[in-house]
Amino acid sequence: MLNLNSVMLGTMQPKVLADFYAKVLAKPADMVDEENGFWGWQVGSAFFGILNHSEMGGKTKDPGRIMMNFETADVKAEFERIKSAGAVVIKEPYDMGGGWIATLADPDGNYFQLMTPMG
Repeated sequence: MLNLNSVMLGTMQPKVLADFYAKVLAKPADMVDEENGFWGWQVGSAFFGILNHSEMGGKTKDPGRIMMNFETADVKAEFERIKSAGAVVIKEPYDMGGGWIATLADPDGNYFQLMTPMG
């Protein structure tokens, strides 16, 4: 069985995304290499990284192709906190079969979701 251990986001504006995700995750990056354009966080059991990538210019062309889901017991409160940190609202919190979900976008236009923990 495979174990997903990390997600990397390539961008031409790594510092902008790093500052944004530091607000989303409510903590500074656990790993920083500004010289090489890398910031990373341990988020639950996975590692999340922002990486300078010279071929990833402008807004993402398919923002919903891959989405990160961040679990939280209070989707509505986290939604308001992250919205005030500069996230673009894609879909306000809504009930989805007994759990809550909301969709936002980062400065590159990548979608991510807040979700009530499953199970």
